This record gives sequence, C-alpha cells and structure tokens, in this order.
Amino acid sequence: MTISARLGRIAVFAALALPLAGVQAQESRVGFVSTERIFREAAPAKAAQAKIEQEFSRREKELQEMAARLKSMSDRLDKDTALLAESDRLKRQRELSDLDKDFQRKQREFREDLNQRRNEELAIVLERTNKVIKQIAENEKYDIVFQEAVYASPRIDITDKVLKALNK
Repeated sequence: MTISARLGRIAVFAALALPLAGVQAQESRVGFVSTERIFREAAPAKAAQAKIEQEFSRREKELQEMAARLKSMSDRLDKDTALLAESDRLKRQRELSDLDKDFQRKQREFREDLNQRRNEELAIVLERTNKVIKQIAENEKYDIVFQEAVYASPRIDITDKVLKALNK
C-alpha cells in the first residue's frame, strides 16, 4: 500500500472518529433515587402510614380482643376437660372451633384490606415522588434517573434532594 493510500485511510478514520469523540466528550448526567428511603423518610409517606394506622386501629384492636377471648376459652376448656360431660366438652370444642374459624377469616380480611390500602397510599406517594424527580431532572439537566439499582454511587444519589422537595 502506498503512502498516499495509507494517509487517505487515516483521514477517513479520523473523519469517522471525530463525531464519536464529540459524543464521548459530552458527559451524560445520571441520578439515582432510593424509593425505599422515600417510603421510609418522606413526610407524605409518613402521613400515609399514620392515616392507615388510624383507619385500621379499631379493627386491629378487635382482632386482639378476639385472640385473647379465643386463648381464654381454649385455656378454660383444657382446664375443665376432665370435669365436663362428653356432650358439654363437644359443645365447647365446637364453639371454640367456630370462634377460631371466624378469627382466621377476620384476620385474613384485615390483612387483605390493609395491604390494599397501603398499596393505594404508596401509589399516591410514588406518583408525587415521580413528579418531583422529573422536575429535579429537568431543572438540573439529568439525562436519566434510576429508582432501583443493585448499586449506586453516593456521588449520583439525589434522594436527599427529592426528600427535601417532598418535605416542603
């Protein structure tokens, strides 16, 4: 290959590499937000948790009272078993079994209702959080912001900024 042909190839490579060098020189801004921290520390998340606790406190207390009544009946049955006639013992076992089934059903319904309400409230917090993240990203010229990652350097973590904006 002649020298002029080599110089021609070098010129072509240089022309092709020039735009790539410009792209690499333009630095991308990446951010990270810890959703778990937002749910734990943000004022709207804390308010949602308090609201849910207030909504469900009466039902939780009823379940605790029902559990205590169930334990008391079970203890009494265990203590009185030797003294009871067969028909009385069977009647009390049936009552205990019915109360236990009712307790299990109410406990399951409570958990399902609680989880549904928690998910509804957290969705509201997450929607608000996403708006704040988008606003910060646009104002500070971030190219991308991740909310979940296996690892994120503290250098790109903008969770504190998001918390500050949410807690206003």
